[in-house]
Amino acid sequence: MSETRHDVLIMGGGLAGLCLALQLRKRCPGIDVRVLERGVHPLPLAAHKVGESSVEIGAHYLDTVVGLREHLDEKHIRKFGFRFFYSEGREDLPAVTELGVRAVMPRPTYQIDRGILENHLGEEVRRHGIDFLDGAVVRTVDIVSGNGDHSVGYEYGGQTHVARARWVIDAAGRANILKRKFDLAQANGHDANSVWFRIDDKLEIDQWCNDERWRLECSPPERWRSTVHLCGPGYWVWLIPLGSGAHSVGIVCDATMHPLETMNTFEKAMEWLKKFQPLVYRECHTRRDKLLDFKFLRGFSHGCKQVFSGDRWAITGDAGVFLDPFYSPGNDFIGMSNSYICALIEHDRKGDPVGPYAKIYQQIYFSFYESTLALYRDQYALFGDAEVMSTKVIWDYAYYWGVLCQIVFQDRLTDLRLFSDLKPELEAVRQLNVEMQAFFMRWMAVNPPTNPAAMLDQGALPWFYELNRTLHDPLDDDGVRVRIRNNVDMLRNLAAGIVAQAQSDCPGLEGVSIAGDAQAAPLLFELAA
Repeated sequence: MSETRHDVLIMGGGLAGLCLALQLRKRCPGIDVRVLERGVHPLPLAAHKVGESSVEIGAHYLDTVVGLREHLDEKHIRKFGFRFFYSEGREDLPAVTELGVRAVMPRPTYQIDRGILENHLGEEVRRHGIDFLDGAVVRTVDIVSGNGDHSVGYEYGGQTHVARARWVIDAAGRANILKRKFDLAQANGHDANSVWFRIDDKLEIDQWCNDERWRLECSPPERWRSTVHLCGPGYWVWLIPLGSGAHSVGIVCDATMHPLETMNTFEKAMEWLKKFQPLVYRECHTRRDKLLDFKFLRGFSHGCKQVFSGDRWAITGDAGVFLDPFYSPGNDFIGMSNSYICALIEHDRKGDPVGPYAKIYQQIYFSFYESTLALYRDQYALFGDAEVMSTKVIWDYAYYWGVLCQIVFQDRLTDLRLFSDLKPELEAVRQLNVEMQAFFMRWMAVNPPTNPAAMLDQGALPWFYELNRTLHDPLDDDGVRVRIRNNVDMLRNLAAGIVAQAQSDCPGLEGVSIAGDAQAAPLLFELAA
């Protein structure tokens, strides 16, 4: 048995753990970090893990905070935004409503092959002098109160070892090491399941029909680079291209509307696709011999009672909270939790008491989690309504870019004075979002179903484009406050405009009132068809 001592011991060397190790080394030069990872490197490509699509906060975390821009540009695929087709039972994509940009938005996002990325991260942490042990299996964890070191027992190289550390971080995903130890599991009321598989070939949706006019509506004509969502009531199907040349296919569904038992084998999933999304079935059926894997996960969404502790332990990534693959928030929450953990460790290294900071950072982090959860919980029926769901997507992104992205891109996650100054505005817009999610469900219930042949280009909305373009604007303290307050006002007016327009079309929506200037709203209904 060997025994070592470290400043930080990270259990789990996947995306969350390796990025945290690199981030700590950048922020605390000379810090002693050891990472223990059960898997053995190099990892397989394409069929390693899901979580392959990134959005703005996660992309910013990876390319800017962690410093992976060159690798992402060289080895992965620049994403062509999100794209939706309301295509249940249809084989004529040009004849259904499509929501998606015609040209790429300014802020880069990426489609990520997790095997390629995590292999690169493993090389990077070692290049930076971080002690990374792959093939190491954690067996015991002893967390102490007070000022003593924690200890982790693990097997590595056929022998048993002990690592003592001032900080222990659980980044081991659904192994849930600390969550199980401290009984921290928490249901969140979002009951959804998913199945997924990878095909070792490109699924080039641009070639799925012979309509050249439709194909050339996008510039370049590469819809396949998008995270494509093919939608119907209670579910969506994803298509995500990978830098290895493979394509990821997944079905995500409300557990009651589409039971997991109808799709929990590849053959069942194919029969399900044949019924609900025949184009995806057709393209995958012709490539059955190129199937790389098949997996499913029941009840993927979960909370956690505690993720940061004054006793110098923390939980990050899927080991803590996970929301939903829709809108790809996984990497966002990895970046935010890792940044809070770095800040806590910095406080500790300066001699500050950690407990008060752990409590308030966790409150802020959980507030982001709860606000985002409202976008998903009880909302899956909306995927069958082209008009309501398209409006919801644009609202959700305006809320995301206008508030949370501003805090992250301006590096204000730990700016407690900012949160204090903006508390009324942040609470008001949080409540407004809750009201809007309830409104979308009420609207759908009385909305006559429509699915016209239309290309809804949200990039053609000047205000929407500007929200994305200005994410990296350098702002001082006053500028951040002005930007967020202006965005909250914009969201109020946008909400009022959505409600007013919906009420004019659907008489059954009388009585719903949203405070704001509907006339000043940057209305969504000017989308160019």
